[in-house]
Amino acid sequence: MLGGGLVRGSLVLLGGEPGIGKSTLLLQVAMSVAARGGGVVYATGEESPVQVRMRAERLGEIAEGLVLFPETDVTAVEALAESERPALLVVDSIQTAVDPDASGGAGSVVQVRAATTRLMRVAKDLGVTTVVVGHVTKEGAIAGPRVLEHMVDAVLYFEGERDHVLRVVRAVKNRFGPVSGIGMFEMDEGGLRGVEHPSSALLKDRPAAVPGSAVFPLVEGPRALLVEVQALASQTCAAQPRRLATGLDLGRVLQLLAVLDRRVGSALGSHDVYATVAGGIRAVEPACDLPLALAVASSLRDRPLPPDLAAFGEIGLAGELRPVPRTSLRVDEASRLGFARIMCPAPGASGSSGGADVIPVTTLEEALRVLD
Repeated sequence: MLGGGLVRGSLVLLGGEPGIGKSTLLLQVAMSVAARGGGVVYATGEESPVQVRMRAERLGEIAEGLVLFPETDVTAVEALAESERPALLVVDSIQTAVDPDASGGAGSVVQVRAATTRLMRVAKDLGVTTVVVGHVTKEGAIAGPRVLEHMVDAVLYFEGERDHVLRVVRAVKNRFGPVSGIGMFEMDEGGLRGVEHPSSALLKDRPAAVPGSAVFPLVEGPRALLVEVQALASQTCAAQPRRLATGLDLGRVLQLLAVLDRRVGSALGSHDVYATVAGGIRAVEPACDLPLALAVASSLRDRPLPPDLAAFGEIGLAGELRPVPRTSLRVDEASRLGFARIMCPAPGASGSSGGADVIPVTTLEEALRVLD
């Protein structure tokens, strides 16, 4: 995610919804650093020491170098960091931290900014790598990460649904490396563990020979992930059909439905359309247009797509297929997972790759012939 690890003296913000797994991940990181001989101060303002210790014991053996500090006063945290000079300082969370020299209550915009400024000075002046936890709602509306992004060196966001085992941590800002990397984790009783083969994990529960399912090679940072795009077109009795999207850009979904209706004659005006990306992953890049169109048409015609087909490509308003970046990376990942046919825009497409046949298409109408 960070392009090589945490930089000494940097200030990193880890944001996400409450309960998504931020504290668990950082406690695992803290225990790992302490086990390697680095000093760690874990300042907790939300949980008691007993609660944190119970979680730590569940996650593994607790190293002696891990100091748990139940404190919300950032001046006390600053003093301990100055005396201990740890390799890593974790503050969980910034919404509970209080700077006695600032006005307002804990969690207010003034307090959050003031506390972060003090912690930034700890990181820069003492050379202590500092990670701050911040809670956000789905709208990012509370005083927290959204008002701190310009102050910190790196911003990581924890994404995923709490009722899904898969979690994604995405780097959206990084002064010392790339900003497009992600890390994928799986939550189990022993905490979070890295997923070595995320494409296989995301496709393992894909139903076989079911209309409305398409495979899309999604590019996240330096790698591609195969995800399942699902669509359901259902006859409606309402005057205004419903359009719902999960993990997709609703604006692009509506635009694509209009193209399907106008350019290829799909009668979607009398159907509700529901679209989603399975596994709690977000796929908002334009390359998702083609697999989504295939999934909608597949559901509307009640014909499943070939099980060995993966697709990607941007669709214009005229129904034309436009090339997208990282074509070879997407094709290689789909080939590696055993997909024998890969449909993509004609410019830049080759005849075969890694044992898979690359199917170049120029229009949406041409692409939909795979259902005939």
